[in-house]
Amino acid sequence: MAEAVSHKGRIIASDKDSVSVEIVSESACASCHAAGLCGVSEIKKKIVDVPVRGIGGFEIGQEVEVCLARKAGMKAVLLSYAVPALILLILILSLPKIGFGELATGGLSILGVAAYYLVLYLCRDRLAEGYEFYIRKR
Repeated sequence: MAEAVSHKGRIIASDKDSVSVEIVSESACASCHAAGLCGVSEIKKKIVDVPVRGIGGFEIGQEVEVCLARKAGMKAVLLSYAVPALILLILILSLPKIGFGELATGGLSILGVAAYYLVLYLCRDRLAEGYEFYIRKR
């Protein structure tokens, strides 16, 4: 399925309506043979709750793939990276032209991006409705 972004994971909890899957995210250098000595590599564990809607047969410890439509993944990247970068760029370029100094421009630009992320956080439940994960057995 080329139209989906998927991550390998392991089921850690299951009930009749959803499955909790632990996904291990590794940085690109985590696979390097010197990663243990370097200390730069990082591994993060994330837990995703995936609705299964009556699909049974999942067991704790089972390896699965958690998938998200590629279009939804691109929307997430846009909201979390592109829009804040655009806000930062607009503020950094426009505030000095209307008379703000460098320190005020920097501070207000950071506050503008922080305000954007606060709005995203407050709208998280509404935004989450647009992202539907599904699960595949491996």
